[in-house]
Amino acid sequence: MTTVEKQEEDIIQDTKKHIIETARRLFSEYSYLGVSMNDIAKKLNITKAALYYHFAGKVEIYIKVLDEVFDNLTLSITEALNEKTTDKKLRKLIKNYLDFGFKEKNLIKALMFKLSPGDSQIKKYIIQLREQTADLIQPLIKEMIANKKLTHKVDSKLATSLLTGMMDGLLLEYSFLNKKVDSEKVSNQIIAMLF
Repeated sequence: MTTVEKQEEDIIQDTKKHIIETARRLFSEYSYLGVSMNDIAKKLNITKAALYYHFAGKVEIYIKVLDEVFDNLTLSITEALNEKTTDKKLRKLIKNYLDFGFKEKNLIKALMFKLSPGDSQIKKYIIQLREQTADLIQPLIKEMIANKKLTHKVDSKLATSLLTGMMDGLLLEYSFLNKKVDSEKVSNQIIAMLF
């Protein structure tokens, strides 16, 4: 690759990154259904044709936005899993998840996503991302179950679903009511209820 070709590739990548950042802000504010390719192009001060040069359509852009959102969530979860004790890991995981979810409106929008039948690709993708998130959390839940030496059988997959469901429900409720979440207090309450 020549220097000129490398510079052109860098410009294209920077442009795509800028498009995704702009679309992420728009989707966060107006949701997937509330944003059109025309809206994104206008916000970027480019033509729709220029936008279509970089992306096949809104679905592709939204999937890139979701990738970024869930990559950031994964980093937040991984940070929590680096804590020393199981209790600290779980407490920090819940706190980080809630703090991230409250800040990142695209996570909330993905949780309440309403789709037309033609948008099944996005629905499948969100389900896949949610499963990957659960796969990150489940080993910690297994560790919690083992450490607490519970006498009855607890299904770690179900416990993971219950935990993520509780956190997602709280995020939706707090978002809907426009309330600030005390993630530290909520973390302690969730742990007390589940473990």
